[in-house]
Amino acid sequence: MASPLASVLLVEDEPELRQLITDSLEAQGFAVGQAVNGADAIERLHGYVYDALIVDLCLPDKNGMEVLDEALTLFPLMRAVVITGFGGVDEAVVALKRGAIDFLQKPFKLERLGHILRAAVESRQLRQENAELRAQLHSRFRFDNIIGCSSAMRAVFSTLELVSPMNSTVLIEGETGTGKELIARALHHNSPRQDQPFIAFNAAAIPDGLAEAELFGHTKGAFTGATQARTGRFELAHKGTLFIDEVSSMSLSLQAKLLRALQERHIERVGEAKPIPIDVRVVAAANVDLRKMVKEGTFREDLYYRLNVVPVRLPALRERGEDVPLLAHHCVRKSCEANGMPLRTLAQDALRCLSQYPWPGNIRQLENAIEHAVAMSGAQHTITAAMLPQEVQQNSQPVSLPTVPIPDEGINLVSIVSQLERELILRCLEKTGGNKRQAAKLLNLSRTTLIDKLHRLNVNGEFVAA
Repeated sequence: MASPLASVLLVEDEPELRQLITDSLEAQGFAVGQAVNGADAIERLHGYVYDALIVDLCLPDKNGMEVLDEALTLFPLMRAVVITGFGGVDEAVVALKRGAIDFLQKPFKLERLGHILRAAVESRQLRQENAELRAQLHSRFRFDNIIGCSSAMRAVFSTLELVSPMNSTVLIEGETGTGKELIARALHHNSPRQDQPFIAFNAAAIPDGLAEAELFGHTKGAFTGATQARTGRFELAHKGTLFIDEVSSMSLSLQAKLLRALQERHIERVGEAKPIPIDVRVVAAANVDLRKMVKEGTFREDLYYRLNVVPVRLPALRERGEDVPLLAHHCVRKSCEANGMPLRTLAQDALRCLSQYPWPGNIRQLENAIEHAVAMSGAQHTITAAMLPQEVQQNSQPVSLPTVPIPDEGINLVSIVSQLERELILRCLEKTGGNKRQAAKLLNLSRTTLIDKLHRLNVNGEFVAA
C-alpha cells in the first residue's frame, strides 16, 4: 500500500472514467484530487503540492502537455503519468522527453497505474535527497556552500561567479534571514583575497557614539574611556574583505566618513590626523530599500552609488519555493550532525507543510523550525508535520468554512461558492492595500489567475494597485 499521505492530481474530462480511476487509487491508499479540465488543473497546482500527476492528453480547453509542463515547472520532482485514448508512439516519446515517467493508452489496467505511481512515490524521497547533493556539487547551482537551484538563485550565483574575482564593491540587499553574510563570505572565499582576513562589522549592533572608533580605530585618550589605542575594522581587513552589515543604520555623519574612506582609500583613526592607506574590498548589506532612504534624505545619495557598484538582490524564501525541500533536507542533516543524532528523514506531510508556509523569517526561520522538529522527533527517524512548530502546521490546516443552512428546496452552490471566493479575495486585497501581486501570494495563486477571478467576479474596478 502507498502511504496515505501520497497525493495525486487526476486531470480527466470524462466523469465516469475520472471517478473509476479515483476509486481505484483511493482503494490503493492514495489521496486523489480531481480536475475536470486544464485550467482547473493549473489552478489546483498553484494552490497545493501534489506528489504525482495523472493527466489526459486530450482536454476540452488545453493540451495535456501544457498541464504537464506547468506541473513540472512548479515542482520538478513531481511524478507525472500521461494517459490518452488516441495517442501513439510519437506522443509517448514527446511526453517522456518532457518529463513524464510513463504514458498509458486507454483502456489500461488500473492496477498497473497504481503500481507505477506507488513505485514513483516511494522513490521520490531518495530523489529529493540526491537532488540536494547534486545542487551542492554542480557548479552551476552551487557557489561555495550555498544551496539552491531556483531560477532566482541561479541568477544570484551567476552574478557572484562574475564578480568574485574582482575588487568591485558589492551591495547585497534582501530581507532579514536571507543569508546576506553567507553571500559576503562566499564572495571573499572565492576571490583572490581568500587567504586574507574577512572582517564583519554590524552597524546596527554598535551604538552610534562608538561606531566610528570601531570602524576606523582610535588612539589612546581620544575620548572618555579610551584607555589604550585600538585598531579599527578597516585596518584589520587590510588586503582582505570588510563586510558592513545593516549599513542603513549608520548616522549621516558616519556615512560621510565611510564615503571618504571609500573614495580616498585611506582612513584616519579617531583622535589622529595621520592618514592610513588601506587596501580593502567592501561588501555592504541592507535589509531595507536604500533608494527609498535616499529619497527620504536619511541615506547619502553619493554613498549609495559608491556602494551599489555591483548590486546583488537575495530573494526571500517565499520567492524560491522550489528550494525549500533542498534547504529542509540540508538543515535536517546539519541539525542531526550538530546534536550527535542519527539522520532523520522528512515525511511527505512535513515537506508539504514546509512548502506551503510563507516563511516571513526566511532561511533563518526555516533552520529554527527544522531544529525544533529534530528535537521533537525523539527516537523516531521520520519527521512528520506534527513535529513542526505550531505556526508552520497551522498554515496548512484545512480552512474552516462558514455555516450555510441547507433549506428543503436546496441551495445555489455556484452562487454561494462565488460569494465565498469574492469575500476571500476582497479580504486579501484589503489586507495588502489593493496590491494584486501580494494578494495573489496570500491566496497561493498566480497574479494572472487572480486577475481572471477579479474580472469574473466583477470586483476588478474596486482596486487599482498592481
